[in-house]
Amino acid sequence: MESSATGKSTFSQLIHLGVVVKDMDKAIKRFTALGIGPFKPRILPADARETYRGKPFVPSKRVAIQTTQIGNMELELIQPIDGESPHREFLDAKGEGIQHLGFMVDNLNEDVKRLTAQGSEILLTSQFKNGGGVAYLDLDVAGLIVELVQPGTR
Repeated sequence: MESSATGKSTFSQLIHLGVVVKDMDKAIKRFTALGIGPFKPRILPADARETYRGKPFVPSKRVAIQTTQIGNMELELIQPIDGESPHREFLDAKGEGIQHLGFMVDNLNEDVKRLTAQGSEILLTSQFKNGGGVAYLDLDVAGLIVELVQPGTR
């Protein structure tokens, strides 16, 4: 699927794999024993405006995230903590596992508009204070969820 502005596929730059876990400490211990790591906490921006299924959402109160680099890609472990989230929804429905693929995009709004026009469902959105943002979308194929990320300016 090409972005009309750039001619580049929305899915050309895979940046991370999101894995939902029940117990972060247990998962990190096992991954570390396998030679994957070290992991570091991802601090979510406190000033991001986020929604989950159209309702205000504060991810720092709902999920814990730890990441590590594996080659050119990041492994993102996500543990639901409290309340509703796409991660809790996934864990409750399917158990632990790969929840989403993360892709860097040039124009988040354009890509989201195109995907939703083709039947994808927006699960979560985030707008960063310095521009850019994130959108989780259920592509309505094979249970695949993608996270599209447009970096903000620094």
